[in-house]
Amino acid sequence: MSPQVPVVKFNNNLKFPIIGLGTWKSKPDEVYQAVKDAIDIGYRHFDCAYFYLNEKEVGIAINDKIKEGAVKREELFITTKLWNTDHRKELVVPALKRSLELLNLEYVDLYLVHWPMALKEGFGLSPKDENGKTLFGDVSYIDTWKGMEDCVKLGLAKSIGLSNFNHKQIQKIIDIAEIKPVNNQFECHPYFNQSKLIEFCFKHNITVTAFGPLGLPYRPLRPGTTTLLEDPILKNVSEKYKKSPAQILIKYQIQRNVVVIPKSVTKSRISSNIDIFDFTISPGDMELLNSLNKPDGRYILLDDYKEHPDYPFNEEF
Repeated sequence: MSPQVPVVKFNNNLKFPIIGLGTWKSKPDEVYQAVKDAIDIGYRHFDCAYFYLNEKEVGIAINDKIKEGAVKREELFITTKLWNTDHRKELVVPALKRSLELLNLEYVDLYLVHWPMALKEGFGLSPKDENGKTLFGDVSYIDTWKGMEDCVKLGLAKSIGLSNFNHKQIQKIIDIAEIKPVNNQFECHPYFNQSKLIEFCFKHNITVTAFGPLGLPYRPLRPGTTTLLEDPILKNVSEKYKKSPAQILIKYQIQRNVVVIPKSVTKSRISSNIDIFDFTISPGDMELLNSLNKPDGRYILLDDYKEHPDYPFNEEF
């Protein structure tokens, strides 16, 4: 692990660097250089997913840096995720093996169930009927979890966890788990601070990773809303500490003991995103950032899935 990056500890005692590089929406030709740059800058944690369609390029970059002697495999922390069309128990291990082949790795440090909703398998990553309606699968995430546990038993994943699960769904997993989830990854930023879900996870000794920590700047906004990075309160805090709004948002999560995975393919941004260990946001300013929370602050709604019985966002948290 990089000496400058603090770690959080999983309930299985393994260590998880508190900041990593996100790779969602990173184009395959750009992510290769981004991962290499990030390793040179000091990142040791990389967040991937089969659905991102760039695992191969991430893997080539990692292996090139290992071959150079810049880093050892055991110093890196690699996360990837099981896609919704592979939720059937017997498909989970083959799905991870496919990701490992793309990443050219023997194991991942963390394997997450990407979403609680199963989709119909055998019709591509986003299966739809002739009317364009999403085709749901009939698999329970309880069965999926049993397949995830097999990944640990086979040595293909050191740890397993969840992504985008609400508190009731997490509880159902905890109730049946032979191997407990170590992490839940979900959208989290001051406009949608998720304090109740974070509290629930921490109470059950489950770590939290925030995706979209900068408020998903590329998302179309609802009428009359500003982007989080342009928020006047955030800008004031940013000026006070002489740090960029992005650096404030990343530090905000780290001070809540939440792991954060800002995505970028720009070397200067990748560098500034990790340059956040030389200042502390005061308790008063943390409260100020928390006060930006909005009832409609969630950006990722997945409207196509709203009719799914396992759609997670009908619960408050």
